[in-house]
Amino acid sequence: MKLDVQDRDGKKVRTIDVDDAVFATKPHRALVHQAMLAQRANQHRGTHKTKSRGEVRGSTAKLFRQKGTGRARAGSVRSPLRRGGGVAFGPRPRSYAQALPKRMRRLALRSVLSAKAASDRLRVIDELSFEKPQTKEMKQVLAALGFERSTLVVTGQPAETVKKSVGNLPNVSWLPAAYMNVLDLLNHQGLLMTEDAVKVAEAMWGGERATSRRAPLPEVKVGG
Repeated sequence: MKLDVQDRDGKKVRTIDVDDAVFATKPHRALVHQAMLAQRANQHRGTHKTKSRGEVRGSTAKLFRQKGTGRARAGSVRSPLRRGGGVAFGPRPRSYAQALPKRMRRLALRSVLSAKAASDRLRVIDELSFEKPQTKEMKQVLAALGFERSTLVVTGQPAETVKKSVGNLPNVSWLPAAYMNVLDLLNHQGLLMTEDAVKVAEAMWGGERATSRRAPLPEVKVGG
């Protein structure tokens, strides 16, 4: 598959050949949905907790005698039936984590990237860097490339200036290519990738074509 590479003004500068296994595979919608649910579940902290009748404060003495009062029998003031008592069958701390096999995660990510490319929501830019954070210039770049709604900007390496440049733009997020995931891709309509990000994606999730000519992954640098 071939993708057009554009500059900051939205002009086509060249065409690159990309791995079909990453950008032109048949989307697996059911698997994408499963991967999305698993990722959302893994973000659930699971720290919710209510106190049971054994954990709330209060006397354990019987409120009144069992018989002869005409009232319903009652035990401790901690009973869930009484105000201020414990909660019966309330939520307890637990893990919501869902394990997803590596091959399924890879296929789900490939499916989303292929769907973005097929629907013309993927743009490739030759390079994206700033000497210092430039929100205005970043906004102009997105407009020149035709992004009008939510956009995910992906660079090959961590880029602090790019991160800060998109920080004040509504519905625009940034990620390094190695941290791309199904949920962030689905939460943004548009996808802007640098050429370096495309190469990292091919190296990490490519098929046999990428494996045969795969170069070692670039060293991750902090800042830049």
